[in-house]
Amino acid sequence: MFNKDIITAFEQKETPFFYYDLDLLQATLKSAQGAANAFDFHIHYAMKANFNERVLTVIQQTGIGADCVSGNEVLKAIEIGFAPKDIVFAGVGKADKEILNALDHNISAFNVESVQELSVIADLAKASGKIAKVALRINPNVDAQTHKYITTGLDENKFGIKTWELSACLDVIKENKSIELIGIHFHVGSQIVDMNVFKSLCVKVNEFNSWFDERGYRLKILNVGGGLGVNYNEPDKESIVDFRKYFEIFDHFLERKAGQEVHFELGRALVSQCSSLISKVLYVKNGIKKNFLILDAGMTELMRPALYQAYHKIESLKAIEKKDRSNTSDFTHYDVVGPICESTDCFGKEVELPLSKRGDLIAIRTVGAYGEVMASKYNLRDEIRYVYSDEL
Repeated sequence: MFNKDIITAFEQKETPFFYYDLDLLQATLKSAQGAANAFDFHIHYAMKANFNERVLTVIQQTGIGADCVSGNEVLKAIEIGFAPKDIVFAGVGKADKEILNALDHNISAFNVESVQELSVIADLAKASGKIAKVALRINPNVDAQTHKYITTGLDENKFGIKTWELSACLDVIKENKSIELIGIHFHVGSQIVDMNVFKSLCVKVNEFNSWFDERGYRLKILNVGGGLGVNYNEPDKESIVDFRKYFEIFDHFLERKAGQEVHFELGRALVSQCSSLISKVLYVKNGIKKNFLILDAGMTELMRPALYQAYHKIESLKAIEKKDRSNTSDFTHYDVVGPICESTDCFGKEVELPLSKRGDLIAIRTVGAYGEVMASKYNLRDEIRYVYSDEL
């Protein structure tokens, strides 16, 4: 991802900053769209992954829709240029004002997460003289086989409508002419790399699709969510995931009825690899048991390792082309940490890197998803800085 010219350009920039490879982003989107089109599938981009304006603009220009989980995300999607007919609004806790704003903009659908929310949307739509299109987010109790903090499809999770509540949902729908049921929605978790999870999801979707059909509801949309994982360990070996393999699972195992559309909500898989966090070494602390590299980037720029022990590949950008195993003294192990006054402000432990010194550039890879968007001002840190590939 980095060549000598790029590294030289980085040396002229104030760190830390997020570097965005826009060419890789466009190539990833092209690959995803091409694979989806082959099966007549529809993609919505999960805006929670990254709402950098330049990134959003590139995505919007591809014709992909927007999956939003807050009222402000809905407004940002409209501001960027996503058509309301291509915007869906999910989220377990939609406030009244957020619902009203989405109704006012005539978005495509609300992905509803509880019986009570369904009633609230019905009342607000009626008062506004609108008809709200809704998809019921069902909790399928499918284990995503991923980290417990990013699993969303089990009964123990806060997300979605439980199966025993579906009859109550139909009662609300029958009683209210201000809502129209257009589909069902699922999302079982994030960073899923075991394709068997998606096979299991398809079995559940088929069961619920038939359940609604038997009750007289021919659903227009089957929204199977997202969750496709990426390669954090070797980002350059797999800079673009195998979208075709992913979509083939759903084409083979999902039983679409006549006229039904299949929608996906991809975030991480579209944007993760296009960005790296570039930082400088402030200090080197060598000890008896531990060596530390203290960077000028911290958990305020990249929260994921502190939040749920997420792994990111850490690279030194100093002028060593490759590891020379015949001279192991050129390398050592460091705990790579930030400057924030928290013990959890750590990007990686016992990371093998070239012997480092103050001022060396360090790249933390695969941060395009849930990197910038989770940044904070804790410790009154500077505003986030960005560098884009077309600016170098």
